[in-house]
Amino acid sequence: MPGIRGPSDYSQEPPRHPSLSVNAKEPFNAEPRRKDLVTSYVTPVDFFYKRNHGPIPIVDDVESYHVTLDGLIDCPRKLFMKDVRMLPKYIVTATLQCAGNRRTAMSKVRTVKGVGWDVSAIGNAVWGGAKLADVLELIGIPKLTNITRFGGKHVEFVSIDKCKEENGGPYKASIPLSQATNPDADVLLAYEMNGEVLNRDHGYPLRVIVPGVIGARSVKWLDYISITAEVCQGFFMQKDYKMFPPSVNWDNIDWSTRRPQMDFPVQSAICSLEDVNMIKPGKVMVSGYAASGGGRGIERVDISIDGGKTWVEATRYQKPGIKYIADGFDSDKWAWVLFKAIVDIPHSTEIVAKAVDIAGNVQPKGVETIWNLRGILNTSWHRVQARCIERSKI
Repeated sequence: MPGIRGPSDYSQEPPRHPSLSVNAKEPFNAEPRRKDLVTSYVTPVDFFYKRNHGPIPIVDDVESYHVTLDGLIDCPRKLFMKDVRMLPKYIVTATLQCAGNRRTAMSKVRTVKGVGWDVSAIGNAVWGGAKLADVLELIGIPKLTNITRFGGKHVEFVSIDKCKEENGGPYKASIPLSQATNPDADVLLAYEMNGEVLNRDHGYPLRVIVPGVIGARSVKWLDYISITAEVCQGFFMQKDYKMFPPSVNWDNIDWSTRRPQMDFPVQSAICSLEDVNMIKPGKVMVSGYAASGGGRGIERVDISIDGGKTWVEATRYQKPGIKYIADGFDSDKWAWVLFKAIVDIPHSTEIVAKAVDIAGNVQPKGVETIWNLRGILNTSWHRVQARCIERSKI
């Protein structure tokens, strides 16, 4: 494609914030510190987790850059940035979460395969761009279409990004056509993040945002959009990001027995405290985030200071000055909530957080029951240790 250079090495990586915790250098994967993650409802771009599978593509000439629309349609066409910008612009606040968020904790129960992540492979941003439903109308696919007259049922996104898992080919993923053509699903071709042009790490000049779905389906550096009869056959749809039971290992795994993971389950994490904390006895602020996939709001966040025997409810909030209601008109349904609770810690103990969404889904108590060999979707109760300093030593 004119104006595109795909680096074959990592010598031209963009600058990143020095405080990020780097989990892998090549390809670059990093997350912010817990305390930095929840300083604001909208995650600053510098503190938004970086998830990559290869060197970051370079787009030199955005005017010549285009996305090819093809597949089971009447007339394939090229979509230039000027075409995208001519469509109505929508602003969607949505949380993206890597399916491997909290993988490091899962690996402590039993070893898993994948990049290690603490609790910060998640972020909430304000995305700006055109709705995919409007883009698909340009190639003759009406809104709320489940199947095209040529048998198309899925929309596949193909990236400029090249990765070893695809044997040097492009990263790719797909979503159902019914979701892509539904304006209420808010699927975007985004060119802005937090009111600014996308930067290279986050998909410049154009990426997909699929709200409520694991981050792996929000393809960056978009190259092709193809209408297909079947689910994408790429590596990350067929041989990764699938949820297997604890009994499955690398000797007996059959990837074809599981569907690709889409929505992420209800999740929460404490960010004001690390895994182990030395504290003075007394009042302690417990704060963090909670989110659920599929547009399901957070009905409740519970905090325990005795390992889960008794609970208190935390305060939930999104935008300053607006009361959060899980299914309220003024609430951002695709976005996380932040929570906080002040608790009294008289002695060393375990502090626990768990969230409940509007469908009544609750985080599972332990990692053991949801352990899986790829270490995805660790949504178990989040636990941290508080070790009180003896008053004589304060």
